[in-house]
Amino acid sequence: MACRAATMVALLLAAVAATCARAQLHDKFYSESCPSVEDVVRKEMVRALSLAPSLAGPLLRMHFHDCFVRVCCICMHQYLPYTVVRYGLTTVNMQGCDGSVLLDSANKTAEKDAQPNQTLRGFGFVERVKAAVEKACPDTVSCADILALIARDAVWLSKGPFWTVPLGRRDGSVSISNETDALPPPTSNFTVLTQLFAAVNLDAKDLVVLSAGHTIGTSHCFSFSDRLYNFTGLENPSDIDPSLEPQYMMRLKSKCASLNDNTTLVEMDPGSFKTFDTDYFKLVSKRRGLFHSDGALLTDPFTRAYVQRHATGAFMDEFFADFAASMIKMGNANPLTGSQGEIRKKCNVVNH
Repeated sequence: MACRAATMVALLLAAVAATCARAQLHDKFYSESCPSVEDVVRKEMVRALSLAPSLAGPLLRMHFHDCFVRVCCICMHQYLPYTVVRYGLTTVNMQGCDGSVLLDSANKTAEKDAQPNQTLRGFGFVERVKAAVEKACPDTVSCADILALIARDAVWLSKGPFWTVPLGRRDGSVSISNETDALPPPTSNFTVLTQLFAAVNLDAKDLVVLSAGHTIGTSHCFSFSDRLYNFTGLENPSDIDPSLEPQYMMRLKSKCASLNDNTTLVEMDPGSFKTFDTDYFKLVSKRRGLFHSDGALLTDPFTRAYVQRHATGAFMDEFFADFAASMIKMGNANPLTGSQGEIRKKCNVVNH
């Protein structure tokens, strides 16, 4: 019986490994079927960001939230529900970067309805980009690929790095709100962060590099106000996070008046929140990272050293190359390819 179980585990591991390796994305995927796709997407991005430059951060975040959900090769059951657990392993229906964050649900049970995604912005804009792409190349380009291109251009048009986006993803048809438990919360400590990143094949370097996406965009007070008023559960003005730099904490308190502030927006990188640069690392190194997860980067020797190196601002090209590499790695988090999934006509609904 033990031998049989061991054999089944070995077969399971082999099957999972084969599945994890099946994604074959490449930058020339649409060279014949839709050679204008990147131009079409960039034209819409330039138009949108010229009118609303603050949209760049949310669009980058949307791709991040799409890739972290519905993907894991072998992972712990508590991080991804709706799984089958056998022999101490968890296998899941692996569909990362599949556009599932864009799907609507009549009964409000889709990913976009979950608490981590309720502050996402730009869904209407994604639909406009999709309509423009459909006009140029009907039934050809997936919403998942459009999200990847939008995220790249959001960074580049914010004076950040440019990278070649591997393409060929297809769209999934499942979107479940509870599966957003796989997203790294802003309240995470370093241990939780590394576990959740490892679940999508990202390591500590990817963690510290991709966290710097916080250099553009804003956040609602409720994502970090517990650091100001309720750090240990006392719910009073003296119950503060001691790891947060005092002057920065007072500045945040002047903007976020209480734990009940659900509307105020705060710049994640004060002073340059519309520009993709290394100022994020300067802030974190001074204990002025907005979230628990930002401050957590100082609790590990490797990530702390990376933060301190790039806080100097002397290695911009190196950081830009690292960010591009980590974005490509994240975007390759086992997407649907080949004959899997579909190419949605509209990004918010599956085809009928």
